Amino acid sequence: MKFITTQENKMKAKNFIKLLFTMAILGLVLSCSGSKIDYDETDIPVYVFKNANKFIASKTGENFFENYIQPDFDNCIRVENGYFLVYKLYVPEKPFVKGDIRFTVDTLGNVNQKFEIFGIPECIKNPSDCKFTIDEKSARSIAEQNGLEKGIKDWKLTFIYDPVYGKYVWNINSTLTENEGEFGYRASGQEMIIDPSTGEVLSKNNWKIN
Repeated sequence: MKFITTQENKMKAKNFIKLLFTMAILGLVLSCSGSKIDYDETDIPVYVFKNANKFIASKTGENFFENYIQPDFDNCIRVENGYFLVYKLYVPEKPFVKGDIRFTVDTLGNVNQKFEIFGIPECIKNPSDCKFTIDEKSARSIAEQNGLEKGIKDWKLTFIYDPVYGKYVWNINSTLTENEGEFGYRASGQEMIIDPSTGEVLSKNNWKIN
């Protein structure tokens, strides 16, 4: 009969703790390395997405792409001479950061520059545009401090990609007047656009619906 010494018990306990620690670290690494894309969910050839992925990553950086951007297979379709591809941007640790990326590629996955390229953040070219430090509460506070009128109803705040500025922004609308009669719906108000990474007020305009 073999007797297990106290020293052997201690060694086994240490090894078990090391194993648990290693498994925990491995799980953390896997959870932070971006989710794997399951291309079985689409009939579009994998190489098309591979080339499209490289195009997006060339603007966002590999890490940003792998962690925060996924193909939206349900909205990717075959078009004449290629494919219309849609991706979803979502940053879990900053839930307000979400949007659509869309563009057209040829049958090999090369981007067609003649058509709209929408929603890709230029993190490599302008790293400050991808910090996204201004959440909805902060954006609302900035709008108040910069004179956006309260209006007659709650402000409409939207985190959205703005092609004019070529980046994501906070778009905040206030309604100052509103009525509907024999001439249809009429309203007027103000719009403020705020940089979600720096908090800078990019523009403040009046709007009107006749």
